[in-house]
Amino acid sequence: MLLSINAFSQKKINSKVELKQSIDNYLRQTIKTNEIPGLAVGVVEDGKIIFEAYYGKENLEENNSVTKNSLFRIYSTSKLISTVGVFQLIEKGQLSLEDKISKYLDHLPREWQEVKIKNLLSHSSGIPNIIQYNDISVTATDSEKIAKLSQEKMEFETGNQFSYNQTNYWLLTMIIEKITGKTFEDYILKNQFSSSKDEVLFSSNSSENIPNRVVKNFYNTKTKLYEKTSENDGLRAHSGNGINITLPTFINWSNNLANNVFLNSETKKSMWKLFEFKNKQDHFCYGWDITKVNNYDSYGFSGGNVSAYRNFPDNKLSIIVLSNGYRYAPIQDQIINHIASLVDKNLIDEYLLSKESITSEFLKINNQNAEQIYKELKKKHPEWNFEKTFNSIGYILIRNDRLHDAVKVFELNVQENPNSADAFDSLGEGYFIAGKYEISKKNYLKSLEFNPKNDNAGKMLLKINQIFLQKNNYNE
Repeated sequence: MLLSINAFSQKKINSKVELKQSIDNYLRQTIKTNEIPGLAVGVVEDGKIIFEAYYGKENLEENNSVTKNSLFRIYSTSKLISTVGVFQLIEKGQLSLEDKISKYLDHLPREWQEVKIKNLLSHSSGIPNIIQYNDISVTATDSEKIAKLSQEKMEFETGNQFSYNQTNYWLLTMIIEKITGKTFEDYILKNQFSSSKDEVLFSSNSSENIPNRVVKNFYNTKTKLYEKTSENDGLRAHSGNGINITLPTFINWSNNLANNVFLNSETKKSMWKLFEFKNKQDHFCYGWDITKVNNYDSYGFSGGNVSAYRNFPDNKLSIIVLSNGYRYAPIQDQIINHIASLVDKNLIDEYLLSKESITSEFLKINNQNAEQIYKELKKKHPEWNFEKTFNSIGYILIRNDRLHDAVKVFELNVQENPNSADAFDSLGEGYFIAGKYEISKKNYLKSLEFNPKNDNAGKMLLKINQIFLQKNNYNE
């Protein structure tokens, strides 16, 4: 009997070791393929940390390694923490989703008067998005910003649709401060990070010198080097994109959320309830995105294309991905989906995993086997369509000066989707960039054949005809 128990325990330990190794192998390969400078990943299942690892460098200039003390700016993933702060006030009865924002904020334009708290959280307010107006200084006062935005038209009828908007969370900041009498930052620290000294701070300024802060990088396709970002969204952007946090602190936050420390279960359910958009098309909860993985709901958000958090409540699983850049395309959600499939077999989504595999193969420098791998997958699952995947791969390759490879991908997309206006449009663009105007024209004409309303194809044909006209005049 004792031997059996020991054997079972050893098998379980080996299983955990194998899982950690599988996740680690996957992440190392992903880092290599996408040339990710620095990465931290945490996985929590049923309240226990089953994986926590750190890779690469915090800062490419100083060559500091990513560690448990590294502070990652999580950009718009900050909105999840801000949203929990809003629902803490709702749970205490100090705020309601149905409250009009004019109840808390003065001097609002008439068009904003009917906007409610629920519209800010669901990005259905229709209020002009502040980041679209370069003439509004980040150092402007709240009153000055409101006065400026008041001169602009509403983007759409309040409640009609989802439109991601930074103004919404700036307004929530002011409302939180009005209700609590505290700064937004002090309120969040006291109610969600009271025991996390120096492990969470607020800054929306990438140029600010902060010890152990991981700065986002972008890959310059011309110099073939990473360069630090220098954007500064100001002090009033903290609720939307300015939280900087270590992975252990984020894991602790996740556990407190799961264990109903921040909010009771009923409040969480209301936070994760779908908002009813008037257009009956968009899907979004209150501050949280909802994603289905193999028919299981997950809730979370991503930020700056470098961070993401996802909670799978039915599977008691949470995954955190924090990084500081990528060469080809943002992959934080892809990483979450893949890790989820390794941890829980119920979360294996073969289509998503196949998309990831296809993308990875076509992005390789020597990708001679990519098409064969795709066709083998397609043979097994003829019902699967990868038109959008190929289109995305093609444009990623173009951005990375691999035009020849991009055109080959667009050609394959046309072969696989011979009735797609979009596929022919993209192939037309590939040939246009390559200077092959005759064949570009043929593909744009084909695109118009399938979609006569394709304005882009029409504009490109006019441009090509103008090029031909200029050549003829020059030859004459």
